[in-house]
Amino acid sequence: MMKRQDEITHSVRFQTISADQAGQRIDNYLLAQLKGVPKSMIYRIIRKGEVRVNKGRVKAEYKLQTDDIVRIPPVKTAAKEQAPISGKLHQVSQLEQRILFEDEVLLVLNKPSGMAVHGGSGLSFGVIEALRSLRPEARFLELVHRLDRDTSGILLVAKKRSALRSLHEQLRNKTIQKEYLALVRGQWQSHCKVINAPLNKNELASGERIVRVNEQGKASETRFSVQERYGQEATLIKAMPVTGRTHQIRVHTQYAGHPIAMDSKYGDQDFDQKMQAVGLNRLFLHAYAIRFQHPQSGETLRLSAEADSDMKAVLRRLRERSLG
Repeated sequence: MMKRQDEITHSVRFQTISADQAGQRIDNYLLAQLKGVPKSMIYRIIRKGEVRVNKGRVKAEYKLQTDDIVRIPPVKTAAKEQAPISGKLHQVSQLEQRILFEDEVLLVLNKPSGMAVHGGSGLSFGVIEALRSLRPEARFLELVHRLDRDTSGILLVAKKRSALRSLHEQLRNKTIQKEYLALVRGQWQSHCKVINAPLNKNELASGERIVRVNEQGKASETRFSVQERYGQEATLIKAMPVTGRTHQIRVHTQYAGHPIAMDSKYGDQDFDQKMQAVGLNRLFLHAYAIRFQHPQSGETLRLSAEADSDMKAVLRRLRERSLG
């Protein structure tokens, strides 16, 4: 019986787990190994015993150990799922020019606005899928943290599991310092240096995520300082999140009465129209600097990413207008 052309069969494989791969769950390991295979099928082949570790059956929560030998069975997946980014090759190739730093364990990218960090929610691809297509030889590429789709700026990607563990520990210990630039409505008050407001994440019936300040939410802290004022109209601020909640800076600025320009979820329509008039066509939130310990050398790294030319042009026009 001929195999349909729209299906690809992965042949049986035996993989030896390296020290760098150890510590992760078998289900997560298989999801990375079997690109395009539905999660339900991953759990099915584990349950049926088709996946073996050291010739024995395991459960989905089994944590891999160094030198484990994993048998990955043949599975079928739709061929169309194997190349979800083919229609976005121009965007993918542009990412190569946006790499700020790279060595054997770490890659740091200046993510463009409008590009999701990973596929999902109706998107066939994101930054991590694009990087994997650029580096097909890379055995390991994983996001260290996330940025909202419309937020631009610094994004850390681990090239080894040991680097991912180290950077996640730094995030948990709050020793990674991130700095963002945001253009907000009105005059931000200089005395407003810290916002401590708990955040609660909700999912609407449409599947859209919305975050609100709520006493039952998770503790959230952001520090702020004024960078430049543009009359009564707008203020450029620096935001330094201490915690890392979803939409944290966007919700905290809204809570302070100064929503970020062109924020379709938490913004102000009248303000956005004024900003569009000076050429802004994206969320004005940019992760421009980060400070952390290199996961291998322990050296303190401080990296920065310049704002895009369109953001600079908007600030120049606002400056000219406020002075004129």
